[in-house]
Amino acid sequence: MAKDHSFDIVSKPNLQEIDNAISMAMKEISTRFDFKGSISKIEKEGDKLKLVSEDEFKLKNVVNILQDKLVKRKVALKFLEYEKIEEALGGTVKQLVSIKQGIPQDKAKEITKLIKSSGLKVQTQIQGDQIRVSAKKIDDLQATMQKLKAANLPIELQFINYR
Repeated sequence: MAKDHSFDIVSKPNLQEIDNAISMAMKEISTRFDFKGSISKIEKEGDKLKLVSEDEFKLKNVVNILQDKLVKRKVALKFLEYEKIEEALGGTVKQLVSIKQGIPQDKAKEITKLIKSSGLKVQTQIQGDQIRVSAKKIDDLQATMQKLKAANLPIELQFINYR
């Protein structure tokens, strides 16, 4: 009997690259002329980023610098979820940014439904915050990967444990 082939679908950002992007963004903010004397900063608190600046215009510039550094380090911007801008102490504004990790249950069901509707002979199994896809033929697995990449889903997906 033929052995099943499989791979896992996960959504995990490279946290080390995010840390590197934050430090590079802070370095750029400290040297840029338009931020001279500014109290703009980016802090990482667990799985959230806290962006602080004097006004909304400078905060948007901080966001742009951070996004630029993340893109250069090949971290997808789909991992970030921006909350609304709030007033903070000392006449500053802040914005919290969540780093999304794992595939939420509702998105996992949506992905599974998308795979089933493709008509390929694959089985899916939701395992916590990841999805295992298995099939008899490797070609079916590769076709599934291509279909998911073309689907333009709201979360970033990686394919691991390909056997």
